Amino acid sequence: MSEEILINSTPNETRVAMVENGMLQEVLIERNRKSSIVGNIYIGRVEKILPGLQAAFVNIGQSRAAFMHVTDVCSQEKLIRLEGQQAATQSDVSLPPISKMIHEGQRIIVQVYKDAIGSKGARVTCKLSIPSRFLVLLPDEPNVQTLSIR
Repeated sequence: MSEEILINSTPNETRVAMVENGMLQEVLIERNRKSSIVGNIYIGRVEKILPGLQAAFVNIGQSRAAFMHVTDVCSQEKLIRLEGQQAATQSDVSLPPISKMIHEGQRIIVQVYKDAIGSKGARVTCKLSIPSRFLVLLPDEPNVQTLSIR
C-alpha cells in the first residue's frame, strides 16, 4: 500500500491531497484570507438572553459575543427524550423558552458553524459534530447513523 501527500502552495491558497494506491482519498484547501473559526469548539459563558428573539449571546473569547438561537441549544430528539413525549414527528415537539433551557452566566460547550460577519458575531450551536476521515462523531445523538463514501 503506497501513500502520498501532495502539497501545492501559492500566495493565495495551500492545497493538500492524500493519495493511496493511486486513488485520491482526501483534499484540503486553505485560503490565506482571514482565518476561519468554523468548526472550533469552545467553552463559552452565556452573557445575555433575549427572550423575544428566543436567542442568547455567548462569550467564546472573541472580540464579539457569538449568537445562539434556541434551535441550536439542543436537538429535538433530545427534547423528546427529556420531556418523555411520543410525538409523531419532530415538528410536533414545541421548543420551550430559551430562558428555561439556559441562563445568564452558565458555562456551555459550543461549536462555531458560521464566522463573524461585519458587526455580527459568530453563530454557534450546542449540537457538536466532530468529523474525521471515516466517521462523524455526534456526542449528543443516541442513534448510530451510517455513512456512504462515494
